[in-house]
Amino acid sequence: MSSKPLPETVAHIRVTHLSWQDGLLKGEIQTDVYQWQFQWHFRRRRLLVQPSLGRSLIYEPLGRFLERSDYQLEPGSDYELVLRAKL
Repeated sequence: MSSKPLPETVAHIRVTHLSWQDGLLKGEIQTDVYQWQFQWHFRRRRLLVQPSLGRSLIYEPLGRFLERSDYQLEPGSDYELVLRAKL
């Protein structure tokens, strides 16, 4: 019996702004199908993602990625997030 590989989608994340003073990280996230802008208020652990189209697909995985990595991310840098779903 062969098992099928899990579906994957790679989301490309670009950090566009970081303010330690305001506790704010801004950026863009893009897949083959969707593109969003996000604001991560890391002191309050609050994530805003726009536009709303497809937001439910990325909100939770992006939030986990940011909670795990927020202090290591730098403006102007690109990152990848592998989603265990096909978007």
